[in-house]
Amino acid sequence: MKTTKQLGIWMDHSVAYLMEYDKDGLSTATLQPRNDEADKSFNAHDESIIQNKEQNQLASFFKSISEVIGVYDEILLFGPTDAKTELFNVLKNDRHFENIKIELKPSDKMTDNQMHSFVNEHFSH
Repeated sequence: MKTTKQLGIWMDHSVAYLMEYDKDGLSTATLQPRNDEADKSFNAHDESIIQNKEQNQLASFFKSISEVIGVYDEILLFGPTDAKTELFNVLKNDRHFENIKIELKPSDKMTDNQMHSFVNEHFSH
């Protein structure tokens, strides 16, 4: 019998906590978007450049997450912001993820223990 690989991801736009669920418990990893603070060669008042840079950083962040989750069968996306929905929309438009069950659940800011309990409760059913 094949074991289902399950991953819970609590995320906002600044961090993603990836929690792999299995019968032995949870293992957690953290991903953060790359921050290019060193690149200040543009005029900080040019709104379109700033917005474009933020969109590129967010796309890179989502790509980093998607590279990790491709080996899982079930994904739970949760967190307090729209980041989870934005990532979900990216994933559902990519055929590489069409066989992965992805669920969205709203949640507030959580401690590590609360996140672990949330993931355990979701996948233990």
